[in-house]
Amino acid sequence: MKMKISFFPIRSYFYVIFGIVISLVLIFVSGCQTTLHKNNNVIHLTLWQSINPPTNRDVFEKLVEKFNHQHSDIQVESVYAEGLPKILTAVVGNASPDILSFYPQLTGQFVELGAIVPVEEWFDQLPFKSEVIPNTMEELKLNGHLWSIPLYTSNMAIFYRPQLFEAAGIKSPPKTWEELREVAKKLTIDKNGDKRPDQHGILLPLGKEEWTIFSWFPFLLSAGGEIVIDGHPNLTNAGAITALKFWEDLIKDGSAILSGPERGYEEDDFLAGRVAMQITGPWTYITKSQVDYQLFPIPTNVEKATVIGGGNLYVMKTKPEREKAAMKFLEFVVSEEFQTEWAVGTGFLPVNIKSTQSQEYQQYLNSKPWLKVFVEQMSVARARPIIAGYNRLSDSLGRAIESTLLGKSSAEQALKEAQERLELIWKSN
Repeated sequence: MKMKISFFPIRSYFYVIFGIVISLVLIFVSGCQTTLHKNNNVIHLTLWQSINPPTNRDVFEKLVEKFNHQHSDIQVESVYAEGLPKILTAVVGNASPDILSFYPQLTGQFVELGAIVPVEEWFDQLPFKSEVIPNTMEELKLNGHLWSIPLYTSNMAIFYRPQLFEAAGIKSPPKTWEELREVAKKLTIDKNGDKRPDQHGILLPLGKEEWTIFSWFPFLLSAGGEIVIDGHPNLTNAGAITALKFWEDLIKDGSAILSGPERGYEEDDFLAGRVAMQITGPWTYITKSQVDYQLFPIPTNVEKATVIGGGNLYVMKTKPEREKAAMKFLEFVVSEEFQTEWAVGTGFLPVNIKSTQSQEYQQYLNSKPWLKVFVEQMSVARARPIIAGYNRLSDSLGRAIESTLLGKSSAEQALKEAQERLELIWKSN
């Protein structure tokens, strides 16, 4: 009898050893830096970020340089560092950066690891606290604490092709779900008579990853739905079912076409005129193309709503004097000065009210009038949850959306099965 050998444990040991080696290297580097800091009385902070595209990263680096020029006692080094595994390895190895730019949905996990420090006391004493747009802060709060500050904000709207609207006899963009559904039908056209549409009303993202969740979330919020109630996953509330059923109806109508798997952010079909509407945000390449385009707010079901897409900065748990210095940099980030230059340079929306109202930003808006839709929607923008275990919740919800769009399950059944899976996971924790 031949013995079957499994290589999985060997691979696992390799990763563990590799992680330990990396951690030791990071600890050594951190120790060397700490010694250097004590010698010259300057606190040198390390900031890890994965800002893309590179043009946005350049804007950020220039702003870091400006901070360093203004503060002789604190110097921030911005390091491009991609990937959650690297971050978690550093946390476990006690070699975290001082500041981390990531996204809010990892907050719960970082809190459980004891990797980040709350910043509400610092924020409450901030002289210009009232300038920070309130709902950009909501997604950063968990268990009564504020765990990070917003670096930038954005939200979702729907871009459309005006010429296609005009050709279909549509005089104005839809304002309600019912109108959106009817408009999508009118924009779905078989041009060559082969009984298959050459043009669809709207593109919906196929997949179970976060882009799909992100794109669907405005509809969930507009239907008055939630996916977390009292700190516990709840995917079978009426709002969630209504929102997913709406996407299901668009597919059944034949007026929506699905993206490639996990490619819902791609805009080729929109640019080619194969779809007339696409859900996306202000970062879109549509605005840099030569095609005709306009956009409108997310249509309303029971309330006006959209989803926040933000980036944030964590202060990692290190030493009190380093944490205090890191918060000085955070103060700069939420200031009018930083936010105006960052927003104009990248296209993201400012998180500072005075920045939004500034002459420089208003001139920028006048040069890009389509951005005004996103700015105006910020008042009704809400966030995705940041509870520990959000990744499991997102995975189950994504599978439910994917199953519904592929016609494997009804919206209600898919959400019911996803909730049952989550119940088992939550009970085992």
